Amino acid sequence: MFRKIAFLALFMAGCFPAFSRGGGSHLRISLLTCGPGDEAVWEVFGHTGLRVVDSQEHTDMVYNYGTFDFGPDFEIQFMRGKLLYSLTVMPFQGFMQEYLDAKRKVEEQVLLLDTMQKERLYYFLEWNAEPENKYYKYDFFFDNCATRIRDIFPRPEIFGKTFRYGETMPAGQRISFRDIINRYFYRDHWTRVGVNILLGSRIDKPMTSKDIMFLPDYLRDGIGGGSVKGQPIASPSAVLLPQGPQSGSGPNWPFMVGLLVLALTIAGFTLPGLRILGSIMSTLLLSVTGILGMLILVMWFWTDHQGCANNYNLLWCLPTNIIIAFFRPKGRGRYAILAILMLLTTLVLHLLRVQCLTLLELSPILLSLLLVYGSVFRRSNLKPVVKNA
Repeated sequence: MFRKIAFLALFMAGCFPAFSRGGGSHLRISLLTCGPGDEAVWEVFGHTGLRVVDSQEHTDMVYNYGTFDFGPDFEIQFMRGKLLYSLTVMPFQGFMQEYLDAKRKVEEQVLLLDTMQKERLYYFLEWNAEPENKYYKYDFFFDNCATRIRDIFPRPEIFGKTFRYGETMPAGQRISFRDIINRYFYRDHWTRVGVNILLGSRIDKPMTSKDIMFLPDYLRDGIGGGSVKGQPIASPSAVLLPQGPQSGSGPNWPFMVGLLVLALTIAGFTLPGLRILGSIMSTLLLSVTGILGMLILVMWFWTDHQGCANNYNLLWCLPTNIIIAFFRPKGRGRYAILAILMLLTTLVLHLLRVQCLTLLELSPILLSLLLVYGSVFRRSNLKPVVKNA
């Protein structure tokens, strides 16, 4: 409540001098949508910002909610979901130069706002850029550069209930967060598979038109079809910079490596002369899935990433596999049976769309694990041969 009162006071304090200068007629506000890049994971999904041109003050600035500090603890803070992003205000030419150098597409939609609407939006951005207001805890799906802008327009002090976004979801389609990020990761197979393993079941729920606007491309579409009091809110999108050439998807190396693992596992368990290979593959698979299971637990319980919660990949990435890999505890046979049942449960959850797998790449690994568990069960039931003296 105090924040709302403070903002309204700031808004009123700023409005009257502005109106004496001719209101918001000197302002031109537009949405910038930037295409994907190849240099880093966070560039894959594009970017967005709000441009404000003030013809009276002769300024051309971009309000950018996607800035963060590459400090010494950047990796730890990002992994824990505690990385602070901020709203920064930067010259338009400097903003554009970055995308020009990277050969990334930039589109602009001029917002068709009246004087009062422009003033409200401008003063909100100015207030939000103050040092005490500009920071927020980043969450890829639920609080990022696109959602921050998405959530401005329906605010009571901006447009309130008179604002409507356009439809962004294809009619009659069920699309989840996982479905959409896999489309963006089509060129980077390793990252796609790794991200899918670490993300939990929450991202498998069907998205709404609002949800999908966590991505800049869909925020652009929502603004393009948006309205205030039934009137369109934006002009058609204009391309300021064309998209440069992008690399293709390349070979699906995770799938190929999975097939190799499966082939080596089968050979090690079926060919008498390669039994040592079977032991190596068993130890390798149990070790890797055990380490992955521990990482899943860390991302679920030790971080603030909402998308990593309720991760049922834990049913096949068992942290206890690391113990079975190097020791021979009692009850290994029962453990193997339980592990097989849990792995099969994972497949059932996939079929029910409770939590989906990247099944093409993971199928060879899951089949290899079934062979390993079967081997553990068989060895645990072998009776030692007693030789008479």
